[in-house]
Amino acid sequence: MELRHLRYFVAVAEELSFTRAAERLHIGQPPLSQQIQALEHEVGAQLFDRNKRRVLLTEAGKLFLADARRVLALSEQAKETARRAHRGEAGELRVGFTFSTPFTPLFAKVVRRYRQQYPGVLLTFHEMATLPQLAKLEARELDLGFVRSVSDAIPDTVTLTPLRHDPLRLVLPADSPLAQQATVMVKDLEGYPFVVFPKDAGTGIHPQIFRLCRAAGFTPQIAMEAGEASTIIGLVAAGCGISVLPSSFEGIHMEGVVYRPLADAAATTSLLLARRTEGGGPLADAFVTLAESAAAED
Repeated sequence: MELRHLRYFVAVAEELSFTRAAERLHIGQPPLSQQIQALEHEVGAQLFDRNKRRVLLTEAGKLFLADARRVLALSEQAKETARRAHRGEAGELRVGFTFSTPFTPLFAKVVRRYRQQYPGVLLTFHEMATLPQLAKLEARELDLGFVRSVSDAIPDTVTLTPLRHDPLRLVLPADSPLAQQATVMVKDLEGYPFVVFPKDAGTGIHPQIFRLCRAAGFTPQIAMEAGEASTIIGLVAAGCGISVLPSSFEGIHMEGVVYRPLADAAATTSLLLARRTEGGGPLADAFVTLAESAAAED
């Protein structure tokens, strides 16, 4: 059974005339009659009670008409959904983001605008570190990812679009001698215990801390590790050590903690939008375009 058979049937049912239905469909009456007979044979029921003077729907035909209209309506809906998806107006977009991303005003601006402009697209968000996001993009389990700059080689299958640069902030106990300084050099951190993300967490900040410290002539002393930035800040407040985090985390206000700028020029991190190099289709294209526009405003 093809959709055209249902269209032929609906036309005859609404016109109750093979002649008028054939004119409406722009086909000949004999072929239309043959198609209806073939449909009845396939269905296994007589759909029309017809003679030379009249055409009427049988009880089976009346019930079949309701279902045929629903099927045709669904087919039109399916075509429109496909068209909207092709235009980037419908479908699902899977977006990853790092732990610091929601604290960045740009993220909220991009998501809000995208929802306003493309209300038919389902956005699903997945919080994870940078390296796991890149792996998910390669595996086609994510469409886009808000990631931080990393020292690891980026796969050829992934393209990064820079959105903004954020300074790094030194996270200190409020009673630390370093808290008395307006800015701090990385070399001044030698000998202080650090609280950091685990090495295998896949964050960009962990290796960056080591790079900054080694460039300053020392290896950081790791006192504790924690998987959440809020936990790291809480451990700093408890006097377990100091830490270095993207400036966006300054939005987490905790008693006993202060943030200080690092004066070193290399003490910055980039927020980037990652996508598959081959592209993720019109939905991803629209999101990237909107993100680039919002980033240019900032």
